[in-house]
Amino acid sequence: MEVTKTAFKSGFVAIIGRPNVGKSTLMNQIIGQKIAIMSDKPQTTRNKIHGVYTSGSGQIVFLDTPGIHKPTSKLGDYMSKVAHGTLGEVDAVMFLVDVADGIGGGDRYIIEQLKHVTTPVFLVLNKIDLVQPEKLFEVIVQYKDLYSFAEVVPVSALKGNNVTTLLEQIIRYLPEGPQYYPADQITDHPEQFVCAELIREKILHLTREEIPHSIAVQIEDMRVEANGVVHISAVIFVERDSQKGIVIGKQGSLLKEIGKQARRDIETLLGSKTFLELWVKVKKDWRNQDRVLKDLGFRHD
Repeated sequence: MEVTKTAFKSGFVAIIGRPNVGKSTLMNQIIGQKIAIMSDKPQTTRNKIHGVYTSGSGQIVFLDTPGIHKPTSKLGDYMSKVAHGTLGEVDAVMFLVDVADGIGGGDRYIIEQLKHVTTPVFLVLNKIDLVQPEKLFEVIVQYKDLYSFAEVVPVSALKGNNVTTLLEQIIRYLPEGPQYYPADQITDHPEQFVCAELIREKILHLTREEIPHSIAVQIEDMRVEANGVVHISAVIFVERDSQKGIVIGKQGSLLKEIGKQARRDIETLLGSKTFLELWVKVKKDWRNQDRVLKDLGFRHD
């Protein structure tokens, strides 16, 4: 008796949602390794992070977009355009919401944008570990009244609850296609990009409210020494002299702690001992300067 082989499926899936609903946390949970930075401060994702998930039945290339929000700077405008533009590039969309917060104005705004999308949209209710089943059911009903979702999947991105079910559901909806990336590849971003993001994550964790969105990190040099140690030199850009002092800290204490924590994650990512040099420079009002944004890897239409 001939056994019918199941067709391999593949495609591109956008993860969208309001800032700070757990998009990067979900991406990292799916991939099994940190490639997108996590922070309790909103609007920390600035680029489409391509994460690659491969199983025996399919391959999903995830785009973790910046949170959809009203921009307040040229950088914010770039982030918003990236998020909206992604909707027209993918085979499916995952709309991630914070079930503990309930439905809000930002969610309703995104749903209005989704009404122009022709690809399947999954409603993914995150943080189910923080609510009672009755609350979860109530929120699901509210969302289903506003949009006809292809599937509704409750998950906990932090703890991994129901994430496997989510992946299985997504692959069901993808077209038959090739394996775009090798099975062991988890992102198409260069290592320099991920290393810069890991450094930025530590700054977000360790600095005050005035700092987060004024920070950019650029890897200036990355090389492997003869002894196998990876040498990385990175510059942290801030907008004001006062912010430079905050990031450096008293007698360099905060910068040293940023480097210590970032180096630990970078060594896990690279699998090699790492020597990390950090410098802090001021680029005044860099978020509103097209030339500087381009130098730092951002693009504008």
